[in-house]
Amino acid sequence: MMVSPRDIPSVDQILKHPRTEQLLGRFGHAWTVSVIRGLQDDLRQKLPNLAEIPSDDAFIASLEAELEKQSQPSLRSVINATGVLLHTNLGRAPLSREALAAVESVSSGYSTLEYELAKGARSKRDVHASYLLTSLTGGESALVVNNNAAGVLLALSALAKGKNVAISRSQMVEIGGGFRIPDVMKQSGAKLIEVGTTNRTRVGDFEQAIADGASVLLVAHQSNFKIIGFTEEPSLEDLANLAHRHNLPLIVDLGSGALLDTAKYGLTHETTVQETLSKGADLVCFSGDKLLGGPQSGILVGQSVLLTKIRRHPLYRAIRADKLCLAALSATLDQYLRGKAELEIPLYQMLSRTPADLKNQARGWMDRLKTGSMLDGRSTVGGGSLPGETLPTCLFALKVKSPAKFAARLRESNPPVIARVQEDLLLIDPRTVLPWQEEALLNALKAILDDWKETL
Repeated sequence: MMVSPRDIPSVDQILKHPRTEQLLGRFGHAWTVSVIRGLQDDLRQKLPNLAEIPSDDAFIASLEAELEKQSQPSLRSVINATGVLLHTNLGRAPLSREALAAVESVSSGYSTLEYELAKGARSKRDVHASYLLTSLTGGESALVVNNNAAGVLLALSALAKGKNVAISRSQMVEIGGGFRIPDVMKQSGAKLIEVGTTNRTRVGDFEQAIADGASVLLVAHQSNFKIIGFTEEPSLEDLANLAHRHNLPLIVDLGSGALLDTAKYGLTHETTVQETLSKGADLVCFSGDKLLGGPQSGILVGQSVLLTKIRRHPLYRAIRADKLCLAALSATLDQYLRGKAELEIPLYQMLSRTPADLKNQARGWMDRLKTGSMLDGRSTVGGGSLPGETLPTCLFALKVKSPAKFAARLRESNPPVIARVQEDLLLIDPRTVLPWQEEALLNALKAILDDWKETL
């Protein structure tokens, strides 16, 4: 007997089913009907090869499964088991408990975003992070926008539109998402003057650029690559002296924006914001969600006269930070000011973990799961910070058939677990598993292992 389109359950038929009432209460009438129609369309497309129409009960089961699937938000919390601390695809730096509390406080009701309590009058949102930033960095003034790319674009638009900007060829960088320094310059209205060569640039090259009409000097951090070998680059102090002799501003796109000495954690010393300003930079732009360990934001610190011009530019309103960003950033900066950043900010908690500590944790997972092994490995800073820099770690390894399928199952967990696959091994780096996520990770692993028939 041939299956006909008329055999497909109607919308009314499904809605009258006793089990549908519960679904209507959870997901609403419009959403439920929309999914019913989608399932009907799927059946119609399969009709030529369909032996029979699913029963009403089977249809309801498919309806419930699809509604559950669609109800999951696309933006979700995950467990980062990759060992990449500032994983761009996974949201970079996790926030501290204090930052989360600050976000909840200002978002659960009204706030003093642009209101001064003492005067009972309108204020500016700049004030909330400015004092903290100037106190920590030594800059005269500060401004916060929604990300560092926007900050660089704003600075160039306000200070260099129609002007020639000199930058070394070695710093004509492209970072994630296709963000290219030359493109940003073009968008801002600035005119690019390439200085030196890819591997060697000298102060004299910048002097020649000034003679050729350069009005701004720009330094861009090589955040995601290194140039090694036969190289030369002028010091920041020399560039600052050159710029100031000609009454020109020196702008530094610092990228990752460290406030602490990264060498303390066995990494290369990353020039801090404070050091950059003390060496003569007039304006420094950097990210809030990289080595700072705060929320996504673009931070500009430096001379008041420059920040005043930037603040008045029309683009600023379009890219300014919102109350959630400012709350989280202020709380994060407050921890630096109180000397608690290394103890409270998750990024620095992860950086400070020792191989012995990580080995003990991996051994504990082996004991809990009654399987697995330990391997020496390397954790990566990531996020366009400290390119090539790694830290020793101890990896928890599972030798399974089809490790890619196992990893896919982990991504289906709640919360999803993002792991690494290397040859025939599934690898989990405990360094990036946050303490409050450990139990969920082990539960997810156990649930899959219990029915994973291909475990070796």
